[in-house]
Amino acid sequence: MASNTTSSDGNSSPQQQGKRQVRVWCDGCYDMVHFGHANSLRQAKAMGDYLIVGVHSDVEITEHKGPPVFTEQERYKMVRAIKWVDEVVENAPYVTTLETLDHYQCSFCVHGDDITLTADGVDTYHIVKTANRYKECKRTAGVSTTDLVGRMLLATKTHFNVDQDTLEKGQTEELGSSHSAQSPWTRLCRFLPTSQKIVQFADGRDPNPGDRIIYVAGTFDLFHVGHLDFLEKAKAEGDYMIVGLHTDQVANRCKGSNYPIMNLHERTLCVLACRYVNEVVIGAPYPVTADLMDHFKVNVVCHGNTAYAPDLDGTDPYAEPKRRNKFKQINSGNSLTTADIVGRIIENRLRYEERNTKKEAKEAAIYEAFMKTRQSTAEN
Repeated sequence: MASNTTSSDGNSSPQQQGKRQVRVWCDGCYDMVHFGHANSLRQAKAMGDYLIVGVHSDVEITEHKGPPVFTEQERYKMVRAIKWVDEVVENAPYVTTLETLDHYQCSFCVHGDDITLTADGVDTYHIVKTANRYKECKRTAGVSTTDLVGRMLLATKTHFNVDQDTLEKGQTEELGSSHSAQSPWTRLCRFLPTSQKIVQFADGRDPNPGDRIIYVAGTFDLFHVGHLDFLEKAKAEGDYMIVGLHTDQVANRCKGSNYPIMNLHERTLCVLACRYVNEVVIGAPYPVTADLMDHFKVNVVCHGNTAYAPDLDGTDPYAEPKRRNKFKQINSGNSLTTADIVGRIIENRLRYEERNTKKEAKEAAIYEAFMKTRQSTAEN
C-alpha cells in the first residue's frame, strides 16, 4: 500500500512525528467533477492525513442513479488530479462497507450533509453510520451535477448574467425536476463565492527563485479531462503554472450560445482544485499582453490545438508571446471539448431529464420523512 512520507505542504508526515497516520475514505460518482466535489474532498483531507477516494463504476451509477455524463475512466482521472486526493480506488462499491474501510486501513468515511440512496431507496452509508465510522462535511451550496446538467438542458444564460437572479418558471420546468417534490440538495441555487473559499482552494505559494513560469489562458468551462490532459502537458514545460481565466462576457463572445455553462467564480475554483495549477488570474485579459508577461515573469505561454478567436480588433491574442519567441503549442493527445460534453447531454436529453426527476423525487421523500421524524422527536 502506497503512503506519503511528506505532506503536500512540505511538512513532515505523522509517521516522521511518531504519530499514527489517520487514513480517510470518501466515495462517490464524481460525475462532471466540479468544485463542489473538490471542496468536500478538501474538507475530508483536513480530518486526517491521507485521503483515499473510491469512485463508482459506470454500471453501478447507471443502476442506482441513471447514466453518468463522464465515463468511469474520465472520472478516475479527474479525481486523481484533485490536489487533496492521495489515492483513488476504481470500481468502489456503491454501498460503503466496513470491509472496505478495513481493507484500506481507513479510520472513517466522510460524506457531505446530503443523502445518497441506492435504487431501492437505502442510505448508502447506513452501515458505517451504525458502526460510528462516519463523519460529515459541509456540502457546497449552489452546485451539483444535477444543476449543471440542467443548465445545459435549459440553454439559458442566467447562470452568468448577474442582473437576472431567477429563472422563469416555464424555463426551469425543462430541467426535468419535479417542483412538487423538490430535493433540498440539488434544487437550483446560485453559488455565492467568498474570498475565504478562494483562499481555501489556492496554492498559497509564490514561485521559487529560478522557477520557469508557464502561462496558459482560456475559459476552462465545465472543467473536464480534455482540460486536464492539456494542463498536465503544459505543466511539464516548467515549474510554476499560472492559468488566466477569461470573463463570462469574453467567453460568451468567443463561444456564443449559452456559454460559459459555469460562471467565472465557479470556473476559478474548478481550476484551482487541479494539482497542476499554482495560480489563477481571475478575469484575465483576452490578449496575452506585454504587461501581463512582465508582471508574472512568464517564460513560456502555452496553448492547445483548439482554434481561438481573434481579439476585438482582429489581432492575434498570442501575438506578444509569439513576438518574444515564448509561445508553444501543446498537443495533449485529447481532443475533448466543452461542446462535446454539452453534446452528450443534448443527445441523451430525455434520459438525463428522467434521471434528474427521479433523483429529485427520491431525495425529497427522504428529506420529508427525516424532517417529520425530527419534529416528532422534538415534540416528545
